[in-house]
Amino acid sequence: MKFYISALVLLLAPARVTGSDVPHLLDTIKSVVSQYYGKMELECVSVSEGSSYSKCPTGYTATGCSCGSACGSWDIQSSNVCHCQCANMDWTAARCCRMKLP
Repeated sequence: MKFYISALVLLLAPARVTGSDVPHLLDTIKSVVSQYYGKMELECVSVSEGSSYSKCPTGYTATGCSCGSACGSWDIQSSNVCHCQCANMDWTAARCCRMKLP
């Protein structure tokens, strides 16, 4: 996504920009970016594993975790893995989300 925004800026920016062109250029960039982000959707899935860890599918980010055995201590590792910190966990669930175009 960063690549697309960078490419957009490079395409819209003329080789030589004068001071009076800057507001127009910024308005154009804001317009295109808002159209692009306006089409984005949040897609979420739940993943459950029978251990202390639950990993999100590729491209998804863990946004929250849930643990079995009444364990309320968890953390998110590497942005996509839920880890329940209690001993002898019977299950761990991760709520995983990503932004996507429709």
